[in-house]
Amino acid sequence: MDRVNASTSSASADDPARAAFAALRTPEGEQLLAELRDHDPADELATATRLRRTYPTELVSAALGQARLRQRAAAKFGAEDAYRMFFTPNGVEQATRTSVAAHRAARFAGLGVRSVADLCCGIGGDAIELARAGISVLAVDRDPLTVEVARANAGALGLDGLIEVRCADVTEIDASPYDAVFVDPARRGGRGRIFDPEAYSPPLSWATAAALRAPRAALKIAPGVPHEAIGAEAEAEWISVGGDVKEAVLWYGEGFAPGAFRATLLPSGATLTAPAPLPAPPVGPVGRYLYEPDGAVIRAHLVADIVERCGGRLVDETIAYVTSDEPYSSPYVSGYEITDQLPFNLKKLKALLREREVGVLTVKKRGSAVEPEEVRRRMKLAGPNAATVFLTRVAGAPTMLIGRPLR
Repeated sequence: MDRVNASTSSASADDPARAAFAALRTPEGEQLLAELRDHDPADELATATRLRRTYPTELVSAALGQARLRQRAAAKFGAEDAYRMFFTPNGVEQATRTSVAAHRAARFAGLGVRSVADLCCGIGGDAIELARAGISVLAVDRDPLTVEVARANAGALGLDGLIEVRCADVTEIDASPYDAVFVDPARRGGRGRIFDPEAYSPPLSWATAAALRAPRAALKIAPGVPHEAIGAEAEAEWISVGGDVKEAVLWYGEGFAPGAFRATLLPSGATLTAPAPLPAPPVGPVGRYLYEPDGAVIRAHLVADIVERCGGRLVDETIAYVTSDEPYSSPYVSGYEITDQLPFNLKKLKALLREREVGVLTVKKRGSAVEPEEVRRRMKLAGPNAATVFLTRVAGAPTMLIGRPLR
């Protein structure tokens, strides 16, 4: 392996966090982490007391911290990988989950990309999936501890032959030898999440310029990015996992569609796309059926496409609920049969639910300030039946729609 991937633990003594991480990489540290594989966080005090009889106090503290991070990371990376990998608190928070990184890597690989410069690689989540897709990766980050963690993860998963990890300022990297560039700017600062794309590190403008210089590129950005901040050169893709929108990606170069908007749903891989922004859909009365588009469809401004496909209309021009008179099935929506439509009135809702013997109530809202938990608390539910209530606006008026999921 290139010497840039050689261990830098000799420099760790100047940095307590790096020193603690280096200790976890020793045989003693690895043994301790193995012992903590299935430990219960609720018993952490007793566990720490017991382990300190055998191991140094500092090592026990570091191992318990790493064990907590691995347990958190299992939701993103899966237990098999997470319990072999290493993490930092920011790394767990900001890393791409495996299914999303694998989807992105597959798009690159499908276009024949064989090498990628992964700029702002973090703990290596994207680099890992690029390598698993057979792509050679230069993974770059400027934080020394993060670089050591990314390097350790490549080795732990047997991918260090395809991943070169380098500690450097990404703005100083020459990415021209690579088939593609991937940039994941830091979107968190000392005060939490950053919403201004120009306050990313590096700024979105720099990342965009780097992308346009490459044959192909992908930029990972927050899903709430304003559409007007997206240049006409990019294909914009919003990705949801299990219905939750996780991120947006801007794609550049050969094989992508500049100006297009795309919504991708994982784990199914279903993809809805439009070559350009669609005209405003029609608005009309609530029909027998109501459809709740996936969050990625909403973020990609593709609700109008759903309206057209189902032959329906919006219930309000500002609300992303679609209605129709005929049933419609699609992976991009959750469908409901509507049984009742009432002006917003919680007393009337309570009476109706008591009459219907509803004991299980799902409350959804869009365009309402009322919290679902408050509604459920006030209903005092009892009975064998279930229902779904939508708190929303219909033609501008606060409205309650009651129904049940379509099967």
